[in-house]
Amino acid sequence: MTATAGQIGYLGPAGSWTHHACLELFGPSDLVPMSQDELIAAYRSDTIDLACLPIMTSLVGATPFLDPVLDLANVRIVAEYPKMLGYSLLARHGTRLEDVKEVLGHPVAFEEVKHWLDCRLPQVRRTATASSGAAAQTVVNSEALVKASIGPKFGAAIYGLASIVDGIEEGPHNVTRWWVLGRDSPSPTENDKTSLLATVRDADLASLLASFAGAGVQILTIYERPAKTGLDRHRYLIEVAGHEMMNSLAGLLCKRPDIRVLGSYPRRY
Repeated sequence: MTATAGQIGYLGPAGSWTHHACLELFGPSDLVPMSQDELIAAYRSDTIDLACLPIMTSLVGATPFLDPVLDLANVRIVAEYPKMLGYSLLARHGTRLEDVKEVLGHPVAFEEVKHWLDCRLPQVRRTATASSGAAAQTVVNSEALVKASIGPKFGAAIYGLASIVDGIEEGPHNVTRWWVLGRDSPSPTENDKTSLLATVRDADLASLLASFAGAGVQILTIYERPAKTGLDRHRYLIEVAGHEMMNSLAGLLCKRPDIRVLGSYPRRY
Protein backbone atom coordinates (compact mmCIF):
# COMPACT_ATOMS: atom_id res chain seq x y z
CA MET A 1 0.00 0.00 0.00
CA THR A 2 1.45 3.37 -1.08
CA ALA A 3 1.12 6.23 1.40
CA THR A 4 1.87 9.94 1.25
CA ALA A 5 2.58 12.70 3.76
CA GLY A 6 -0.51 13.85 5.60
CA GLN A 7 -1.97 10.38 5.83
CA ILE A 8 -2.55 8.21 8.89
CA GLY A 9 -1.38 4.63 8.58
CA TYR A 10 -3.06 1.92 10.60
CA LEU A 11 -2.62 -1.81 11.00
CA GLY A 12 -5.11 -3.18 8.50
CA PRO A 13 -6.96 -4.50 6.73
CA ALA A 14 -10.11 -2.38 6.93
CA GLY A 15 -12.62 -3.67 9.43
CA SER A 16 -9.96 -4.38 12.05
CA TRP A 17 -10.14 -3.06 15.59
CA THR A 18 -7.28 -0.70 14.76
CA HIS A 19 -9.37 0.68 11.91
CA HIS A 20 -12.20 1.16 14.41
CA ALA A 21 -9.86 2.95 16.84
CA CYS A 22 -8.63 5.30 14.09
CA LEU A 23 -12.18 6.13 13.02
CA GLU A 24 -12.94 7.16 16.59
CA LEU A 25 -9.69 9.09 16.93
CA PHE A 26 -9.42 10.80 13.55
CA GLY A 27 -12.56 10.20 11.48
CA PRO A 28 -12.57 8.48 8.08
CA SER A 29 -10.37 10.91 6.11
CA ASP A 30 -6.72 10.15 5.31
CA LEU A 31 -6.72 6.63 6.82
CA VAL A 32 -4.54 4.07 5.02
CA PRO A 33 -4.61 0.35 5.93
CA MET A 34 -1.19 -1.30 5.92
CA SER A 35 0.56 -4.49 6.89
CA GLN A 36 2.93 -4.34 9.84
CA ASP A 37 6.02 -4.10 7.65
CA GLU A 38 4.45 -1.41 5.45
CA LEU A 39 3.38 0.61 8.46
CA ILE A 40 6.77 0.53 10.16
CA ALA A 41 8.57 1.36 6.91
CA ALA A 42 6.23 4.26 6.09
CA TYR A 43 6.65 5.75 9.55
CA ARG A 44 10.43 5.35 9.45
CA SER A 45 10.65 7.04 6.05
CA ASP A 46 8.30 9.94 7.01
CA THR A 47 5.85 9.09 4.22
CA ILE A 48 2.96 9.18 6.70
CA ASP A 49 2.27 11.68 9.47
CA LEU A 50 0.89 9.26 12.05
CA ALA A 51 0.91 5.51 12.60
CA CYS A 52 -1.49 3.59 14.81
CA LEU A 53 -1.08 0.04 16.06
CA PRO A 54 -2.06 -2.03 19.11
CA ILE A 55 0.73 -2.61 21.59
CA MET A 56 -0.98 -4.06 24.71
CA THR A 57 -4.06 -6.02 25.68
CA SER A 58 -5.38 -6.80 29.12
CA LEU A 59 -5.68 -10.48 28.20
CA VAL A 60 -2.29 -11.28 26.69
CA GLY A 61 -0.09 -8.31 27.60
CA ALA A 62 2.36 -7.14 24.94
CA THR A 63 1.29 -7.69 21.35
CA PRO A 64 3.69 -8.80 18.56
CA PHE A 65 3.75 -5.17 17.39
CA LEU A 66 5.41 -3.71 20.49
CA ASP A 67 9.00 -4.82 19.88
CA PRO A 68 9.15 -3.49 16.28
CA VAL A 69 8.08 -0.10 17.65
CA LEU A 70 10.74 -0.21 20.36
CA ASP A 71 13.31 -1.08 17.68
CA LEU A 72 12.65 2.21 15.87
CA ALA A 73 15.51 4.66 16.37
CA ASN A 74 13.45 7.87 16.38
CA VAL A 75 10.02 6.78 17.51
CA ARG A 76 7.79 9.35 19.16
CA ILE A 77 4.53 8.31 20.85
CA VAL A 78 2.04 11.17 20.70
CA ALA A 79 -1.13 9.51 22.02
CA GLU A 80 -2.55 6.37 23.58
CA TYR A 81 -6.03 4.98 23.11
CA PRO A 82 -7.55 2.25 25.32
CA LYS A 83 -10.83 0.58 24.39
CA MET A 84 -12.86 -2.35 25.68
CA LEU A 85 -13.72 -4.57 22.75
CA GLY A 86 -17.13 -6.02 21.93
CA TYR A 87 -17.72 -8.69 19.32
CA SER A 88 -20.30 -9.68 16.74
CA LEU A 89 -20.61 -12.85 14.69
CA LEU A 90 -20.51 -11.81 11.02
CA ALA A 91 -21.46 -13.94 8.01
CA ARG A 92 -22.69 -13.65 4.45
CA HIS A 93 -26.32 -12.67 4.03
CA GLY A 94 -28.57 -15.69 4.20
CA THR A 95 -26.35 -17.58 6.65
CA ARG A 96 -28.17 -18.92 9.67
CA LEU A 97 -26.48 -19.65 12.98
CA GLU A 98 -27.08 -23.37 12.51
CA ASP A 99 -25.32 -23.22 9.10
CA VAL A 100 -21.98 -22.11 10.54
CA LYS A 101 -19.28 -24.79 10.43
CA GLU A 102 -16.19 -22.60 10.84
CA VAL A 103 -15.54 -19.40 12.80
CA LEU A 104 -12.55 -17.20 12.01
CA GLY A 105 -11.01 -14.56 14.25
CA HIS A 106 -7.95 -13.22 16.02
CA PRO A 107 -6.63 -15.52 18.80
CA VAL A 108 -7.35 -12.87 21.47
CA ALA A 109 -10.92 -12.56 20.20
CA PHE A 110 -11.41 -16.29 20.66
CA GLU A 111 -10.47 -15.91 24.33
CA GLU A 112 -13.22 -13.33 24.80
CA VAL A 113 -15.97 -15.26 23.04
CA LYS A 114 -14.91 -18.73 24.17
CA HIS A 115 -17.81 -19.18 26.59
CA TRP A 116 -20.37 -18.15 23.97
CA LEU A 117 -18.84 -20.43 21.33
CA ASP A 118 -18.64 -23.34 23.77
CA CYS A 119 -22.33 -22.96 24.57
CA ARG A 120 -23.79 -22.01 21.19
CA LEU A 121 -21.40 -23.45 18.59
CA PRO A 122 -19.41 -26.14 20.39
CA GLN A 123 -18.76 -28.25 17.28
CA VAL A 124 -17.57 -25.56 14.85
CA ARG A 125 -13.97 -25.30 13.76
CA ARG A 126 -12.11 -22.24 15.08
CA THR A 127 -9.52 -20.76 12.73
CA ALA A 128 -7.10 -18.06 13.83
CA THR A 129 -6.42 -15.08 11.56
CA ALA A 130 -4.11 -12.08 11.73
CA SER A 131 -6.96 -9.67 12.50
CA SER A 132 -10.73 -9.36 12.58
CA GLY A 133 -10.57 -7.58 9.23
CA ALA A 134 -8.69 -10.50 7.68
CA ALA A 135 -11.32 -12.86 9.12
CA ALA A 136 -14.13 -10.85 7.55
CA GLN A 137 -12.32 -10.81 4.20
CA THR A 138 -12.11 -14.61 4.21
CA VAL A 139 -15.80 -14.93 4.99
CA VAL A 140 -16.93 -12.57 2.24
CA ASN A 141 -14.77 -14.45 -0.30
CA SER A 142 -16.10 -17.87 0.70
CA GLU A 143 -18.51 -19.64 -1.63
CA ALA A 144 -20.64 -21.64 0.79
CA LEU A 145 -22.66 -20.11 3.64
CA VAL A 146 -20.76 -21.99 6.33
CA LYS A 147 -18.13 -19.49 7.52
CA ALA A 148 -18.45 -16.67 10.05
CA SER A 149 -16.02 -14.20 11.58
CA ILE A 150 -15.82 -12.52 14.97
CA GLY A 151 -14.97 -8.85 15.16
CA PRO A 152 -16.39 -5.34 15.47
CA LYS A 153 -19.92 -4.94 14.14
CA PHE A 154 -18.92 -2.13 11.76
CA GLY A 155 -17.00 -4.71 9.73
CA ALA A 156 -20.34 -5.96 8.43
CA ALA A 157 -20.97 -2.69 6.58
CA ILE A 158 -17.44 -2.59 5.17
CA TYR A 159 -17.58 -6.09 3.69
CA GLY A 160 -21.29 -6.41 2.97
CA LEU A 161 -21.81 -9.03 5.65
CA ALA A 162 -24.65 -9.55 8.10
CA SER A 163 -24.33 -9.52 11.88
CA ILE A 164 -25.92 -12.76 13.04
CA VAL A 165 -25.42 -12.16 16.78
CA ASP A 166 -24.08 -9.11 18.62
CA GLY A 167 -22.47 -8.87 22.05
CA ILE A 168 -21.09 -12.40 22.08
CA GLU A 169 -18.17 -11.51 24.36
CA GLU A 170 -18.69 -12.93 27.82
CA GLY A 171 -15.30 -12.37 29.37
CA PRO A 172 -12.68 -12.02 30.41
CA HIS A 173 -13.30 -8.65 28.75
CA ASN A 174 -10.33 -7.43 26.79
CA VAL A 175 -9.14 -3.85 26.80
CA THR A 176 -6.71 -3.09 23.98
CA ARG A 177 -4.34 -0.16 24.07
CA TRP A 178 -3.09 1.53 20.92
CA TRP A 179 -0.17 3.87 20.46
CA VAL A 180 -0.27 6.68 17.93
CA LEU A 181 3.21 7.41 16.60
CA GLY A 182 3.99 10.91 15.35
CA ARG A 183 6.85 13.40 15.37
CA ASP A 184 6.53 15.83 18.29
CA SER A 185 5.21 15.23 21.78
CA PRO A 186 2.09 17.22 22.72
CA SER A 187 2.44 20.08 25.17
CA PRO A 188 2.01 19.22 28.86
CA THR A 189 -1.47 18.92 30.32
CA GLU A 190 -2.49 18.36 33.91
CA ASN A 191 -2.63 14.58 33.36
CA ASP A 192 0.16 13.10 31.22
CA LYS A 193 2.04 9.86 30.80
CA THR A 194 5.59 9.35 29.55
CA SER A 195 6.92 6.13 28.02
CA LEU A 196 10.60 5.42 28.58
CA LEU A 197 12.96 2.70 27.42
CA ALA A 198 16.02 1.50 29.31
CA THR A 199 18.33 -1.41 28.51
CA VAL A 200 20.28 -2.65 31.53
CA ARG A 201 22.02 -5.68 32.92
CA ASP A 202 19.99 -7.65 35.42
CA ALA A 203 22.42 -6.62 38.18
CA ASP A 204 21.66 -2.94 37.50
CA LEU A 205 17.87 -3.15 37.50
CA ALA A 206 17.51 -2.32 41.21
CA SER A 207 19.64 0.79 40.76
CA LEU A 208 17.58 1.86 37.76
CA LEU A 209 14.32 1.59 39.66
CA ALA A 210 15.77 3.30 42.72
CA SER A 211 16.64 6.33 40.59
CA PHE A 212 12.94 6.85 39.86
CA ALA A 213 12.03 6.69 43.54
CA GLY A 214 14.87 9.05 44.40
CA ALA A 215 13.64 11.59 41.86
CA GLY A 216 10.05 11.34 43.05
CA VAL A 217 8.82 10.03 39.69
CA GLN A 218 5.79 7.74 39.90
CA ILE A 219 6.16 4.51 37.92
CA LEU A 220 2.84 3.34 36.47
CA THR A 221 3.86 0.16 34.63
CA ILE A 222 6.96 -1.80 33.67
CA TYR A 223 7.15 -4.26 30.79
CA GLU A 224 10.19 -6.48 30.33
CA ARG A 225 11.30 -7.10 26.77
CA PRO A 226 14.28 -9.11 25.47
CA ALA A 227 17.44 -7.13 24.81
CA LYS A 228 18.43 -9.66 22.13
CA THR A 229 22.05 -9.50 23.26
CA GLY A 230 22.16 -12.02 26.12
CA LEU A 231 20.21 -13.63 28.92
CA ASP A 232 21.55 -11.28 31.59
CA ARG A 233 20.44 -8.09 29.87
CA HIS A 234 16.90 -6.85 29.21
CA ARG A 235 15.18 -3.74 28.00
CA TYR A 236 12.35 -2.27 30.02
CA LEU A 237 9.45 -0.18 28.86
CA ILE A 238 8.84 2.01 31.90
CA GLU A 239 5.79 4.25 31.91
CA VAL A 240 5.55 7.05 34.43
CA ALA A 241 3.11 9.75 35.45
CA GLY A 242 3.83 13.21 34.13
CA HIS A 243 5.36 14.90 31.10
CA GLU A 244 9.04 14.73 30.15
CA MET A 245 9.21 18.51 30.69
CA MET A 246 8.10 18.08 34.33
CA ASN A 247 10.90 19.13 36.69
CA SER A 248 11.28 15.84 38.54
CA LEU A 249 11.29 13.73 35.38
CA ALA A 250 13.48 16.17 33.44
CA GLY A 251 15.99 16.08 36.27
CA LEU A 252 16.05 12.29 36.30
CA LEU A 253 16.59 12.15 32.54
CA CYS A 254 19.53 14.53 32.81
CA LYS A 255 21.17 12.24 35.36
CA ARG A 256 20.31 9.06 33.44
CA PRO A 257 21.14 9.59 29.75
CA ASP A 258 20.79 5.82 29.29
CA ILE A 259 17.00 6.23 29.67
CA ARG A 260 15.40 7.00 26.33
CA VAL A 261 12.20 9.01 26.02
CA LEU A 262 9.68 7.43 23.64
CA GLY A 263 7.09 10.12 24.12
CA SER A 264 4.89 12.12 26.48
CA TYR A 265 1.14 12.36 25.82
CA PRO A 266 -2.21 12.85 27.58
CA ARG A 267 -2.96 9.98 29.93
CA ARG A 268 -6.14 8.06 29.02
CA TYR A 269 -6.21 5.64 31.97
